[in-house]
Amino acid sequence: MVSCTVEPNEVLKRSKVVAVVGASKNPTKEANTVPLYLIQHGYTVVPVNPTADIIHGLKGYPSLGELSLELATRVEVVEVFRPSEELPEIARQVVELKKRTKKTPVFWAQLGLENEEAKRILKKDGVPYVMDVCMRTQHQLLGGA
Repeated sequence: MVSCTVEPNEVLKRSKVVAVVGASKNPTKEANTVPLYLIQHGYTVVPVNPTADIIHGLKGYPSLGELSLELATRVEVVEVFRPSEELPEIARQVVELKKRTKKTPVFWAQLGLENEEAKRILKKDGVPYVMDVCMRTQHQLLGGA
């Protein structure tokens, strides 16, 4: 069941810069293939992974807090590929990102990921979210446009 405060299709249509928390170098993982799909379909991907310097030829960042202000300001969506129990901490990082940049990114938790505490954190600070939805599948449902 989709859980969101913003329409996923609208996010995909209007947002082009996606920070991927938990992006993976492992080509057998969704956290690798979904960001690659997004890149192939015109999105700018910013990999966030404390153990990977380069993913898909792109510079990786250890955390959202370590993005330069210029890059952080461009981020429109934070897509998360981490276990559900880590979502509240990542939600807090997205709230900090919003405060730092004065812009509000959309928090997007990948298919199978959902957390009530994270929802409360995001709602309290006015951060729209989508949870338990695959960005690639949603994009394909839009006709891959």
